[in-house]
Amino acid sequence: MHRAWALGWMVIGVLAGPARAQVTEIYKCLDPGGRPLYTSEKRDTAGKKCDLVSREINVVPSQQIPVRPSASTSRSGSFPRESASDRANAKERQRDILEKELATEQQLLAKAQQDLTEQESERSGDERNYARVLERLQPYKDSLEVHQKNVEALRRELSNLNR
Repeated sequence: MHRAWALGWMVIGVLAGPARAQVTEIYKCLDPGGRPLYTSEKRDTAGKKCDLVSREINVVPSQQIPVRPSASTSRSGSFPRESASDRANAKERQRDILEKELATEQQLLAKAQQDLTEQESERSGDERNYARVLERLQPYKDSLEVHQKNVEALRRELSNLNR
């Protein structure tokens, strides 16, 4: 009787062993309309023209014994620290970059405003309908709006740096 139990547990152990490795197959099928369908279910491939795209073997890793960290790695002082002067230098570099971007963006804003003003004052003979005028001016208005938003965002970012 004891041997029967042992044999039963051995059979269960042998059958449970392969459960640790699992094969995943990905199929690309074409439905009757010609559209591709990707599936990992074999039953979804019935009646369709399917090709095996990928076969992956997923293996569950074995249980590893956790390693205790050594005393030298557990100290909080071993991590790289940023000094106050490094932080100040980084903030200054960031401020310089933002100020340069703001100056550039303000120049682009002034140029976009000038272009829009020039286009508003210009009228051609084929624009009898005011909708055509608005259609011609829209890209200039869009450009102006983008530059205005960029200037606002850069100013907001600079004000956040001062906190």
